[in-house]
Amino acid sequence: MSLKVVNHPLIQHKLTIMRQTETGSKDFRQLLDEISLLLGYEVTRDLPVKDVIIETPMCEMTGKALAGKKLAIVPILRAGLGMVNGLVDLIPAAKVGHIGLYRDHDTHKPVFYYCKLPEDIENRIVIVCDPMLATGGSASDAINMLKEKGCASIKLMCLVAAPEGVAKIEADHPDVDIFTAALDEKLNEDAYIVPGLGDAGDRIFGTK
Repeated sequence: MSLKVVNHPLIQHKLTIMRQTETGSKDFRQLLDEISLLLGYEVTRDLPVKDVIIETPMCEMTGKALAGKKLAIVPILRAGLGMVNGLVDLIPAAKVGHIGLYRDHDTHKPVFYYCKLPEDIENRIVIVCDPMLATGGSASDAINMLKEKGCASIKLMCLVAAPEGVAKIEADHPDVDIFTAALDEKLNEDAYIVPGLGDAGDRIFGTK
């Protein structure tokens, strides 16, 4: 596993605005779209390419085109939905699956309730997305489900990660790379990321 903290100035600037308490749902959603697109650029950096012969208005040339496996975007419901639009803007041909997991507020353990994936998911490079990598339980369970479906190429993309969540993925899935905009300090006693940005799902959808 490798951990990639994407410290591009635009990402860091937008994330700082998202963290602020006074940032409302409309701006929060828009900024998450924008950061997801920028993170997606890094997540897809190593996609394989092949040579193709094309005609420009001036001459024939050899260009580059994507080769190999197609992609799938799999958000962890519900907060992961907020990262889909930015990725689809970047990769319009990607298929989108959904895995429903929520954290029990008493045990802090993930509870499964939904799974719908593309039929050919095992033949695709899968980008799992969830804004917050806190304990890592939900992300680890989602990756387990994908591996049970035959997926062999999985990347995890999140907005903010805690060291505890990174350690969980590293232990359970050493073959999965993590891409995040920030590695924060710790989890508090309620398993929320500190300094974090609060409950991402509530801030995306305007709920409490």
